[in-house]
Amino acid sequence: MQPDLWELYSLMYKSRLFEQAVKKLWNDGKISGEMHLAIGEEAVAAGIVSHLKEGDAMALDHRGTPQMLMRGVDPVSLLCELLGKPEGLCGGMGGHMHLFSEQHLAASSGIVGSSGPAAVGFALAAQHLRPGAVAVAFFGEGAMNQGMMMESMNLAATWKLPVLFVCKDSKIAITTVSSSVTSGSLFNRAKSFNIPAKEIDGTDVEMIWLAAHKAIDEARRGEGPSFLLAHCSRPEGHFLGDPLIRITKNPLKEMKDMAPALLKSILKPKGAAVRERTESLSSVTSILGQTTKAQFFNFNDPLDMTRKELKSDKNRLEQLEEKIEQEIKQIVINALNGNTDNKKAVT
Repeated sequence: MQPDLWELYSLMYKSRLFEQAVKKLWNDGKISGEMHLAIGEEAVAAGIVSHLKEGDAMALDHRGTPQMLMRGVDPVSLLCELLGKPEGLCGGMGGHMHLFSEQHLAASSGIVGSSGPAAVGFALAAQHLRPGAVAVAFFGEGAMNQGMMMESMNLAATWKLPVLFVCKDSKIAITTVSSSVTSGSLFNRAKSFNIPAKEIDGTDVEMIWLAAHKAIDEARRGEGPSFLLAHCSRPEGHFLGDPLIRITKNPLKEMKDMAPALLKSILKPKGAAVRERTESLSSVTSILGQTTKAQFFNFNDPLDMTRKELKSDKNRLEQLEEKIEQEIKQIVINALNGNTDNKKAVT
């Protein structure tokens, strides 16, 4: 069985344009607070969510907007939630990190690692109440250092629960290079629980779809959990306005205000030794260098990769993209005006 790349690209393109619209609204001051986008992770979401059926569940992290959108949650209601409007999915009180749709058995949380126990709970319920249904947990590599994630994997493996654990590895946790705080192999951690594991390119939606097809099919047959380690990167950084991204994009402008303070901290008579201060500054510079390399030079756009496969039918591709672009424009207009069918917001 092979994936429908047109369908997958449609899901990815809609998600990308939706989040780009969110970015503009945030920059315009219409969305307050932090905003964590999943731009760059679209292939991971599409390749997995496209397999889900009614009765399946999703436990999401603080970047759950694409999965909610792809699962069929009303996009206007979703955008209203991000805008803090009462017409939103959760009455405007959950924001982008705490989304919940009872109809779709989908929930997100800002607590790192919480998607593990949430998915195990969904899967345990499915095992007793909805045989053949599965649960999926989405999380970043930093969540693999949380005890509750390890406990979740242990229980899922011991009880043979129908769970797919999906780790989106961007190799940087906020401003910390993941390898500097994580020992060993995440892939081998999953295997240590006797959970079948696969390491994949998180920008190749076809590869992700095929891996998810096998894992989800086995879970539906009662063969227990699986683990996917998907490598991907996010050009917007940890959140919109990420200082590392601002500095790498416009170093002269951003460092103009920071340089005097950094220089003062090195030359200040009191405090740590100059050598220690210099080493700290060197560490900061190293992180900036790695961020620049990861975000700009090593960023493989999953949409570009899929688009290349579809360019043989240029007219169809252009028509598809134009249709989605118009759809997103209307979604934004409706959300700003509060026009949504979400009459029963969660309160």
